[in-house]
Amino acid sequence: MIEYYEQLTEQEQEQVRQVVELLYRQTFVLERKYDKRTGRMVLNREYPICEKHLDFLKAYFAIAGIRLEENVSTGTIYIQGTHLIGDKLSRLATLYLLILKLIYEEQMEEASSSMHVFTTIAEMHGRLGNFQLLERQPSVTEVRRAVAVLKRFQVIEPLDVMEELDMESRVVIYPSIHMVLMGDDVRALIQTFGEEETEDETE
Repeated sequence: MIEYYEQLTEQEQEQVRQVVELLYRQTFVLERKYDKRTGRMVLNREYPICEKHLDFLKAYFAIAGIRLEENVSTGTIYIQGTHLIGDKLSRLATLYLLILKLIYEEQMEEASSSMHVFTTIAEMHGRLGNFQLLERQPSVTEVRRAVAVLKRFQVIEPLDVMEELDMESRVVIYPSIHMVLMGDDVRALIQTFGEEETEDETE
């Protein structure tokens, strides 16, 4: 494994180092990301690098007990393992994650030809309201923080700059949402959150 790395050019070694850091930091590397300038999905330059050195990267992460997986159908390379320590999500970010998963699944069931789904903050809040999971409307600051976390982990991409994010802002839901939770798990968690809200109201 070390021999493989040492035989790479300095530029390739730096590229490998960067994608390792990216995977540790973001968990996912997406094949295509939304480009605000062109309004299209464009090839993510890190993805071909991961594919080129995939066997080496798998062996590298395996040393730490971490699996590196590639899902060709969704265009996602990601890491999984019990030794990974992720950031603790706020309650709002967790609720967003759950409702984004449901929105993504529902739109994909409509035979969409794209692997990427669009929604708005307002729709997310509306759906959470239907499940009675928002006891109050979160502040703009809370919304922006929650969106920023999910953006950092390559789950969504807001189409507006963070400083201008509001209820009408649109976001792209990336196919990496598939790797976060299974659909049945999401519904069970939503029910759990709803039960917690009911308990809070009766206390």
